[in-house]
Order: sequence, then structure tokens, then C-alpha cells
Amino acid sequence: MMRTPIFKVLKPGLQTTVQDLGRFGFREFGVSISGAMDPFSLQVGNVLVGNDLGEAALEAPLIGPVLMALNDVSIAICGGNLSPQINEQEIPLWKSIVIKKGQILSFGELKEGARTYISIAGGIHVPIVLNSKSTYLTGKFGGFEGRAIKKGDILYGNPFTRRNRKLHTKLIPKYTNPLTVRVIVGPHTDKFTSKGIETFLTKEYSVTTQSNRMGYQLTGPQMEHSGAADIISDAIPLGGIQVPASGQPIILMAEHQTTGGYSRIGTVISADIPLLAQAQPGTRIRFKQVSLQTAQNLLIQGKNMMTTLYRLSRG
Repeated sequence: MMRTPIFKVLKPGLQTTVQDLGRFGFREFGVSISGAMDPFSLQVGNVLVGNDLGEAALEAPLIGPVLMALNDVSIAICGGNLSPQINEQEIPLWKSIVIKKGQILSFGELKEGARTYISIAGGIHVPIVLNSKSTYLTGKFGGFEGRAIKKGDILYGNPFTRRNRKLHTKLIPKYTNPLTVRVIVGPHTDKFTSKGIETFLTKEYSVTTQSNRMGYQLTGPQMEHSGAADIISDAIPLGGIQVPASGQPIILMAEHQTTGGYSRIGTVISADIPLLAQAQPGTRIRFKQVSLQTAQNLLIQGKNMMTTLYRLSRG
């Protein structure tokens, strides 16, 4: 495929990486799924610029990059509001916009959410490693040389422009603080006292600054164990809530390890992972128990909505 330069990195931002929907089928070898922390924003951005749903985009947490366009191309900024601008003029989120050769895309004040996604028409040309373009920072592979982008990097793709499209306001997520996330309780309920489980479902926790793509460390009332906090190491899922001996929960996020030896008190449902991904340090979180059937129904509804948006965008 022909490679065309699309952006030059003038400033990299805090930790801007190339991410798609993740690397599946390799966890048995210890390889994390990785991928976008907020898959909803990634997919909507791709819909708006005319890409396939799973095309790679740039994920920028808290502080966005400064990029100079090397060709005309349509882009869409979705997810957290980091005050995106083209040539110092603010541009809207959740809408495709043409940036012209020589113009500068930059970001300012963090107004809402935690991570913004820069989707680029034609995608980003990076090697496909184990069926994915996603950057696996811990493994140091995938994406752009297995690392966050840095000053001077040139991003390549197959750029094109298209008629502007935007997401209906009713579908734009609201990033609230406090945030309630729905959970399936278990599987290690026997490792906690009834008081510990009650604490989990009734008390408030805060996202600490010791949070990243691997996991969110929370602080709040201690979740009481019935004995030792450790278990025989087993497979752990995205959204799993580990509770070490400290009683302070850790929510496993996109780049989490594949196995773990801490007891898990619950798992955040898939439908709420995108909202959780937009929680800044200091965000207050409450957990709400739902049934497995509810979680499955919400997941199916979300997938059906995204499929519908994709089909409409192709019309």
C-alpha cells in the first residue's frame, strides 16, 4: 500500500500512542489485548472519517500532542475534551473536519474526560504485529516502534477527505464525577466478609495518580477480606477488580497483565469500560451490582448501535 505522510509530530503530548481495538488470541502466551482504553470513542471517530470500525487512531491522555498536517485529510476528535484547535481556532468534538496541509492541530485545557482519540481518514500506517496495530507499551512492540510518539516522528497513512459528519448529541457520552460503574460481583466472594462486599457496593472510591493503561488504583474505605487476599494465580479479565491485602481496589484496564494472584471482588461490565476509561485522577467512583443478563444485553445493544452507525455512514 502506498504510504503518504500525514502528520509531523511537533510535540508528543503526555503519552500519545497508536491504538486500535486490540490484540486478541495471544493471552495464553502472556500478551495483553491492549488497544484503545475507550473503544467507543475510537469506533465513532472511525465512523465519522469513513474508516473501518477497528482502524487505528491516536490515543492521547490528559495532554494532547501538537501535529502539523503534511497533506489534506479528514480527522475526527472523540472522547475526552482536551480543547482541540486547528491553527489556534477551537474545533468541535464528535465531528469530522478537514485539516489542510500546513495547518497545526493542537490541544489546550482539559475540560472533560481523560483521553482523546484522533481518528484519521485512511488510518495510520504502522506494522501489524500479531494481528493488531496497537501499541503494547509494556511489551515494547506494536504501534509506532512499540512506544509513544515523540517529537520529529512522521505519521504515514492513506489520507483522504470526505463530507463532514457528526454524531447526534443524544449519543455523545457524558463524563460525570462522581461516576457510577456497573459490576458483576465475584468470582472470589468467599475471600471477603459480608462487610467487605457491602463496602464495595455502598462506598465511594477515588482514582489515584498511580493509574495508567494497565490499571486504575483506587483509594477509599478498606474492603475487608475473610482471610488471605491472595489466590492461586489465574486468568484475569478486562475490568476485573483486584483487592490486595491493603483492601484498596485495582481495576484492570486495557494493558493489564494476563494472570494475577489477588482475589477479585467483581468485574466492571464491558458497556461501562469506555466511561471508566475517561475517569481522570481524582474522579469519584461508586459500584452498582447488575446481573450477568443485564450486562450481556447492554453489550449487545452497544454493538448493534455501532453496527448501525457504521452502515449509515456508508450510505
